[in-house]
Amino acid sequence: MPQTLLLSGAEGVGKATLARRFAGTLLGREDLIERDDLSLPENAQIIAERERWTSEDRVDDPLLFSSHPDFVTFPPEGPLRQISIHQMRLLKERAQFKPLKGERRVFLIDHIDRANEQAANSLLKTLEEPPAHLILVLTAENPYDLLPTIRSRAVPLYLGRLDEADMKEFIDARKLDNPERRLALAAGSPGLAASIDLEQYDRRRQAMLNLLKAAAGSLSMADWVRQSEIISQQRSEKLENYLKVLYQLLEDMLWLANGAGHIRNIDLSSELTALAGKTSFQWLRTAVTRLDELVEMARRNIQKSIALDALVVELRTDRLLCYQ
Repeated sequence: MPQTLLLSGAEGVGKATLARRFAGTLLGREDLIERDDLSLPENAQIIAERERWTSEDRVDDPLLFSSHPDFVTFPPEGPLRQISIHQMRLLKERAQFKPLKGERRVFLIDHIDRANEQAANSLLKTLEEPPAHLILVLTAENPYDLLPTIRSRAVPLYLGRLDEADMKEFIDARKLDNPERRLALAAGSPGLAASIDLEQYDRRRQAMLNLLKAAAGSLSMADWVRQSEIISQQRSEKLENYLKVLYQLLEDMLWLANGAGHIRNIDLSSELTALAGKTSFQWLRTAVTRLDELVEMARRNIQKSIALDALVVELRTDRLLCYQ
């Protein structure tokens, strides 16, 4: 059995769930292991509350979940939701402990792609010489965000999205409301279908739709500034949440520009088609590149309204230059 597994795939596709099921099969007491599901309200509340802690307090008490003595989950935490070096130092320390029962211990590092450079280098030392009893399971949306040295020491497993039939079965079994919308927005990720807050999503989506309209010249800068002021007033809202929605809108525009009918935001089809007609493939490509850069900056704690304003100006300028 490999000592390091890397599970990659889209958000909500089941990476951490598979890791817990694997650990439950290996260690027993699946009921205890499932208590560490980060999507459970009580665990989500713990993570949210720790965002208000001082950095010194988080350093003194790095976050982990361990309802089962031989299964430990290290999740991203803090305002930037990162894996910290202090968590990885704690992992290295606890890795030396022998199993309480059986022959194995399993450590899950959820969202290892959110480890900063120091944390990643600290983990690398454990990966190089792991104790014989330890199995490490890493999850990441994009494995290429990891150091090549980490990828080279792990057995990679990619989790694909569910097909439409399986998604419908999942949504029906959970008796989720607005099944058609959830099916479209989740795009094959059951965890996303179950967790998405549609009212909150629609609010973010309208803001990002206005951003694209302003960037494409369909909305005046004055109107965008008013939208930007509304966004800045949402102090608890993370920039990352808006950027995820923006990625989806750009993806839909790309599909519509090339004649595809299967998009996530079906109810915005006409507006997104009009926007796609005002832009070019090169503009969409540039927009995604700028968005990638912004995601990296968001993990360094930048002010969201200023970042979005700058994005609008850059894309608006790029569009004008393309048509000169």
